[in-house]
Amino acid sequence: MSTPTSAAEFTILHLGLGSFHRAHQALYLHQLRELGDTRWAIAGGNLRPDMAETIAALQAQNGHYTLETVTPQGERSYTRIGSIALVLPYQPDLAPLVALSADPATRIISFTVTEAGYYLDAQDRLDWAGFADLRDDLEAVREGHAGHTIFGALTTLLRARMQAGAGAVTLLNCDNLRHNGERSRSGLLQFIEALDDTALRDWVLTHTTSPNAMVDRITPRPTPDVAERVRAATGWNDRAPVMGESFIQWVIEDHFINGRPDWARVGVELVDSVAAHEEAKIRLLNATHSCIAWAGTLAGYRFIHEGTHDPAIRRMAFDYVTDDAIPVLQPSPLDLAAYRDVVLDRFGNPAIADTNQRVAMDGFAKIPGMIAPTIRERLARGESIRSVALLPALFLAYLERWHRGQIPYDYQDQAMDPTAAHAICEAPDAVAAFAADPTLWHELAGDPRLVAALREASLRVQHFVSETTP
Repeated sequence: MSTPTSAAEFTILHLGLGSFHRAHQALYLHQLRELGDTRWAIAGGNLRPDMAETIAALQAQNGHYTLETVTPQGERSYTRIGSIALVLPYQPDLAPLVALSADPATRIISFTVTEAGYYLDAQDRLDWAGFADLRDDLEAVREGHAGHTIFGALTTLLRARMQAGAGAVTLLNCDNLRHNGERSRSGLLQFIEALDDTALRDWVLTHTTSPNAMVDRITPRPTPDVAERVRAATGWNDRAPVMGESFIQWVIEDHFINGRPDWARVGVELVDSVAAHEEAKIRLLNATHSCIAWAGTLAGYRFIHEGTHDPAIRRMAFDYVTDDAIPVLQPSPLDLAAYRDVVLDRFGNPAIADTNQRVAMDGFAKIPGMIAPTIRERLARGESIRSVALLPALFLAYLERWHRGQIPYDYQDQAMDPTAAHAICEAPDAVAAFAADPTLWHELAGDPRLVAALREASLRVQHFVSETTP
């Protein structure tokens, strides 16, 4: 198969053409192409039959779309992105993706599937028992069909590449997963080992790399008014616009096996280790984001900026970061207090209109991934967890509202077992049941120090709710 455009020598095959990819990675490559370096282009598609209207719109627009960005001061700008040269249609057999993965011109396969899509437990082992779709995917690939989880799909694509002799390829994770390259690589190898495909395992070990990376840009789900503003500002009736904040960051370990774009020219940080940036992002930004979304929902707000400007909610977030998160991240090459303040400034941007619904999702993945590490480390140091305990206590109160059918939107949580979640809320002692849940807490489950801190934090949450409820 030829490269997606005659102007490009090399292809990045991206799995997951959602808003974040189009507001982040695609923008960086677009900026590089605007500087005259047109050697690379993106081809992209989805692993599941979702986003059908958006995919159709992108195909009709030859992969072009408008990115609207807005500063905390409300200044908007518009960029027509042209780095996605080929939008691949969804097919159950993933044939378009498979064909491109077997093209020697494809040098990077990148992906965005959200944190909950990796099915990893606390020991970074694939949770076969907990996820039927992962078991089903293994059986489908074993029977010669395409996989549709990230690991089944990558197995399908890489097997085709190996058989075609298409050469080495970098696997680039673009999700908010700690050590995302290492952990997604581990999950992939476990999936391949479960297939007993020794030849593919050996090929992956020698012909691929998986650099860790940290990505950052708040990208809400586009609403109809985005398209209206794009049309007013540009005159183009864009059917697939996206919007995001003006802030953007991408830090990647420079561990590519078969070339990469010269991203440093457009502000990407290529580093030896992404660890410090990653921990700051996950604990100071992602965990704080969830705190504000859960608290904001409990207080009756719809948007993140509303909760950020609520003094009580802002204090919860500020105290969590200042009292408990920053101390366990020191020493750090980053100015963590300044990072905290920038994060809260970004969250308070009313023009973003980011919803609590979007940010509150996947609590059963976010607590173990973003919040429990701070609790674990402070307990190991014999230190208080009073401020950080407020975050899971907020989620428990949120979960109890969900249990009663009182969340004013559809809550989505790929890592949650609804039966187990309802059982927590129905237990005579919901705090103890919550603290004992192994999905949330792993080896901390049932720890008396955790239970005690959650009890005290739950009382504070109850007081907060009583103060904010009319």
